[in-house]
Amino acid sequence: MNERTAILPPDVSADEAEILWTTGGRPFVRTPDAASADIPDFPWAPNYADVDGMRMHYVDAGDPDGEVVLLLHGQPDWSYLYRKMIPVLADAGFRVIAPDHMGFGKSDKPVQMEDYTFLQHVAWVEEFLDVLGLTAITPVVQDWGSLIGLRCVGNNPDRFARVVVANGNLPVMPEGFAPFPEPETLDPQDLDFPFVVGGGGGGGGMGVFGEWIAYAMVGKDYMPSVVMRASIQADITGAEIAAYDAPFPSRLFMAGTRMFPSLVNTLGHVPTNEAARAALDAFPRPVLGMFGLKDAIFGGQDSQDATRVQIAGAAGQPHHDFPNAGHFIQEDEGADLATRIADWMAATSQ
Repeated sequence: MNERTAILPPDVSADEAEILWTTGGRPFVRTPDAASADIPDFPWAPNYADVDGMRMHYVDAGDPDGEVVLLLHGQPDWSYLYRKMIPVLADAGFRVIAPDHMGFGKSDKPVQMEDYTFLQHVAWVEEFLDVLGLTAITPVVQDWGSLIGLRCVGNNPDRFARVVVANGNLPVMPEGFAPFPEPETLDPQDLDFPFVVGGGGGGGGMGVFGEWIAYAMVGKDYMPSVVMRASIQADITGAEIAAYDAPFPSRLFMAGTRMFPSLVNTLGHVPTNEAARAALDAFPRPVLGMFGLKDAIFGGQDSQDATRVQIAGAAGQPHHDFPNAGHFIQEDEGADLATRIADWMAATSQ
């Protein structure tokens, strides 16, 4: 592990994989290419951007000169979530960019859990956009991809041509406010997935979010596949479910996905979302809200209004609800969602 020391959770070992180091001293691991060898329905060659001294993976499909559609995933998945949407958008003539957040998918994975904060994820995505030189972007954001992506829009609205919010929001929390308790220790615990199976990712909604934080951080049986299997409403094969686990061959690779739910407690870090939310609400270009109503976290009226009512550019747009879609709207209604987005982009092109 070199002469430097990585601060690892107590249930992982540095012997599970080679630990690499950025020049700035951040330890990380890299998922072997063989882990994705048998993933179904994901034919795109990997691309990598150098971000913060690590590799950030992304799919780059469609017309390289087309308008840019940026697909941002959330927790606990990766760009595989967009496999039903990428071909539709690419065939419509757009350049489709689908990155994996640091710690997810084929991107490199810092191994120290404290290396993950909300603002750090925002910084990684903004550096990614800078490295690729992307402008006039239409982001499609969901779950944590919405908090991160909408913060990017609020930070630099002139970089974005439109916005699509599909089951997401950008909340504002007071400085220093941490709304949910976290485990007192990272020692593994026997915990159950807290949401109701088949409930769209959330029987109980935000009321059990603290339990979700604990399950992700220290649950012995926590794996992305458990979350995805319980949350997806559409039919899905065992091989597709297994694909969500593929980037995480051991718990050493899982610090990012284990930490994502608890990042809600870092939303009050300075600078908070307040200024970015104000800029987002003033965003004058087209904004589309697409919501799966079986999502107990983001499917309610408050989340819908945070896009459709609060953001200036959402007025008069053809918003749409999917009554049978849950939290992972890309799995439940991916092709239809992508078709509606493509048609809307064509109608709003200048």
